[in-house]
Amino acid sequence: MRNEMMHRPVVKKELVDFMRNKQKKIQGELGVIEEEAHAAGVPIIPHETVVFLQFFLDQIKPKNILEIGTAIGFSSSLMAQYVGDDGHVTTIDRFDVMIKKAKVTYERLGLTDKVTLLEGQAAEVLPTLTGPYDFIFMDSAKSKYIEFLPECLRLLRVGGVLMVDDVFQAGTILDPIEEIPRSQRTIHRKLNQFLDTVMTHPDLTSTLLPLGDGVIMITKEKEITE
Repeated sequence: MRNEMMHRPVVKKELVDFMRNKQKKIQGELGVIEEEAHAAGVPIIPHETVVFLQFFLDQIKPKNILEIGTAIGFSSSLMAQYVGDDGHVTTIDRFDVMIKKAKVTYERLGLTDKVTLLEGQAAEVLPTLTGPYDFIFMDSAKSKYIEFLPECLRLLRVGGVLMVDDVFQAGTILDPIEEIPRSQRTIHRKLNQFLDTVMTHPDLTSTLLPLGDGVIMITKEKEITE
């Protein structure tokens, strides 16, 4: 499955190539899995996002991580490297094919005790979780980001970080909706609603990063009751 968004950079192609190909590669079996995924066109986070995650997680040293959107288990396996001996990663996915692939990845990397994969619709699973989580990574259906946001903020500890991937809609996020293909207009509208909500919320601090198809980092400054 080709991730078309990875091939439509939102910054200069030369800079994307530099960030994607020149930064340090992952060592060991996880690095092999990354290379295999790229060779097969499997949609995983691009390498510039990988390097950013490595740097960022090493700085904040989270103990409990939640991921929404497991795919083949690559990003959750990456994050599991940074939670320490007593930390844990919980990840959610609803696609049977991806769930099977993710389980193979965890077995291959010896992470079955470090990562818990919850199978089902995130809208149904999230309300059952108690948290709190130090870091949440959301990389799922883009039209659902605004729907999942309240549960993510409930589960995120104060001072924790919510990282949301693919928010630029292949660089078209600011285009008039009339110029967006009809099949993409719901995503376009809901992504804009999501961005407007988090960037103007009085209790959240956010920053946008031009990694892959756009990333937003969100910090919860205090408990949110609404």
